[in-house]
Amino acid sequence: MKKTHYISADIFDLQKIMEITADDLNLKLSDEARLNIEKCRSYLDEKLASSNSPFYGINTGFGSLCNVKISGEHLSQLQENLVMSHACGTGDKVPLDVVKLMLLLKIQSLSYGHSGVQLQTVERLIAFYNNDIIPVVYTQGSLGASGDLAPLAHLALPLIGKGEVYHEGAIKKSSEVLGQFNWEPVQLKAKEGLALLNGTQFMSAYGVYCVLKGYKLSYLADLIGALSLDAFDCRVEPFNRLIHLIRPHRGQVKTAERILEFLNESEIAAQEKKQVQDPYSFRCIPQVHGASKDTLAFVRKVFKTEMNSVTDNPNIFSEEDEIISGGNFHGQPLALALDYLGIAMAELGNISERRTYQLISGQRGLPAFLVNDPGLNSGLMIPQYTAASIVSQNKQLASPASVDSIVSSNGQEDHVSMGANAATKCIKIVDNLERILAIELLNASQAIAFKRPLQSSKMVEELMSAYRTQVSFIKKDRILHDDIEKSVEFINNFRLTGTMLND
Repeated sequence: MKKTHYISADIFDLQKIMEITADDLNLKLSDEARLNIEKCRSYLDEKLASSNSPFYGINTGFGSLCNVKISGEHLSQLQENLVMSHACGTGDKVPLDVVKLMLLLKIQSLSYGHSGVQLQTVERLIAFYNNDIIPVVYTQGSLGASGDLAPLAHLALPLIGKGEVYHEGAIKKSSEVLGQFNWEPVQLKAKEGLALLNGTQFMSAYGVYCVLKGYKLSYLADLIGALSLDAFDCRVEPFNRLIHLIRPHRGQVKTAERILEFLNESEIAAQEKKQVQDPYSFRCIPQVHGASKDTLAFVRKVFKTEMNSVTDNPNIFSEEDEIISGGNFHGQPLALALDYLGIAMAELGNISERRTYQLISGQRGLPAFLVNDPGLNSGLMIPQYTAASIVSQNKQLASPASVDSIVSSNGQEDHVSMGANAATKCIKIVDNLERILAIELLNASQAIAFKRPLQSSKMVEELMSAYRTQVSFIKKDRILHDDIEKSVEFINNFRLTGTMLND
């Protein structure tokens, strides 16, 4: 039987999300969350029954139509119309893992009791999550400001029996899956459509996914970098703690410590060196990898705050007898953070490719292109081209989306964050980094074989041993696409641990 995570007001962080997703936990509302949701809904129902005042999106139109009053008998239809009309997503489908995070984060945000949704609505979202009924959502359509409107509309469509979902390995009509479970479509009440569509859960889900994967790849960049250091017969003095304590950026200090830990008792590292210094891509690993670690820490803080926030509009404060229209849906904090993260991840790939370039250069006792009989064999010449092309693409993708804005809704929404574009760019950068590191691993594992019989450290040799079960030493030319794909799979299967989140 699956274990359960209870949705509550307890601080929600990356460690908890990692546990929920890695262990495939079911979700359930805590008594506290149920009470908060029901109390807020009751207050809203009483307020609408006793007041003729206009409340944005509850009994008015939306966006620039905010001054159009809607009569009471049409309030439910207003909310259903909102969900249908805003489902304008296009482009590629959002990865399943990201959509499931969207569900989790939307459930968490609605549970605080400031959104006015029915308990039934939140419980249906939880039922979708627990039964792996995952809405089909599209990557394009959000401006990242009036909430992630289009993506969240597609997330909400299955609640009313519309749109499509992934279920049992196939894309199906939502109505078909609801029928399979004997569920009736939810009849949305006043405010609910807006609560479901206003919010930052598209940007947030991408951000959480990228940060979690970023921590894993940051760790692997250090580990593969350590392998490359020995493969290129580099000096370890640049990692001496004394150097980093006089410039004590946390990420820099952590990286230097980790590299020394990874290379502890390496015969290759301990042998006398001929060169006085090594290229920057080796010698400056602490400074470059460390800067990316510090960026991850900053971005993690931003998304931790966002995961524990209410981001729809208007917000309902039953204790204070207030319904307030504001702008918590605006994605500017996330847009800036996602752009920053994309730059930091691109830099890990940038320096990785430079190490690959050095390894194939025919220096330090290594054959040109890391193969016997170079000339007859091209060896690892072209994987570096591949890495270089991906690095260049990452540089292009790292151009910030958050500096852009465009007017929408007839001028009512006149500044937007473009955080959704920052999010979809960032995930491409992170996935590209995985491929770049895989190519460095392919090259470094080939290079270190030419250092035998000398051994590297226990940690590096264990990495090599596991990797060699997937990718064998390259004795002569073969189709290297297959080796690159196996290397990517090897990295992809490397499980994220709590230790990696301590960077």
